[in-house]
Amino acid sequence: MTKPVIGFIGLGLMGGNMVENLQNRGYQLNVMDLNKEAVATCVARGAKTVTTAKELAASSDIVMLCLTTSAVVEKLVYGDDGILAGIKEGSVLVDFGTSIPSSTRKIGADLAAKGAGMIDAPLGRTPAHAKDGLLNIMAAGDIETFNKVKPVLDEQGENVFHLGALGAGHTTKLINNFMGMTTVCAMSQAFAVADLAGVDRAQLFDIMSAGPSNSPFMKFCKNYAVDGVSDLGFSIANANKDLGYFLKMVEDLGTESKIAEGSSANLQAAFDAGLGNGNVPEIFDYFLKLAK
Repeated sequence: MTKPVIGFIGLGLMGGNMVENLQNRGYQLNVMDLNKEAVATCVARGAKTVTTAKELAASSDIVMLCLTTSAVVEKLVYGDDGILAGIKEGSVLVDFGTSIPSSTRKIGADLAAKGAGMIDAPLGRTPAHAKDGLLNIMAAGDIETFNKVKPVLDEQGENVFHLGALGAGHTTKLINNFMGMTTVCAMSQAFAVADLAGVDRAQLFDIMSAGPSNSPFMKFCKNYAVDGVSDLGFSIANANKDLGYFLKMVEDLGTESKIAEGSSANLQAAFDAGLGNGNVPEIFDYFLKLAK
């Protein structure tokens, strides 16, 4: 059976490794990114380059996005030379980024009007897993559309989940990141308050990790606050964006989250203080400076 032609937009660390994995598995790729060096790397392995999202969509059976924000996704979908203008009937758009669910559902409806499908499929794990096709993929959308792209997703992910209607993947990812990033903020501040109060940080970790608070997130926070090792691999800037998206989502649901508002305010303050490129446990430095 002939493999589908895949168009891929977003060749950052994660997207670039996903493309390499697909090329290694024999897929023909059309690629697009503002980073010309990243495009050239894919082209050297046999990919074709295009100049517009419209051209990419018109020449691909599956269009995949690995982008930073909902705003960027919407710009690429709705622009004059965008995906919506070029996508073929029967094609599928797969959004691997973390986006606002209401935006995802709107795009999906507009694609459906042109006879195309959409799957939201945010990712878990790291770029190293992407290169080996071992990601966790939280996919959602019409089951027939999901089944159409599942053989390709299975080559990209070790664990591929179908979570329900379109938007459920992005919803689940935002809830997951709300839990994780709020936990990191709380634990990082716990270490900072201990320091300010004259309590040994390493001893605090020993005590807390002996109880139910113990978790991989606690270890990430301890690695930075106690050992000076920043190894979570998720930036304050990204966490700040995702908490903002979570708050937009709960607003759309007619509710609120004071916990998320607090974590979001701290992440925004750390970002404003110039710490945006640091990994999330580095918010410990911001909490230490609050008392000075």
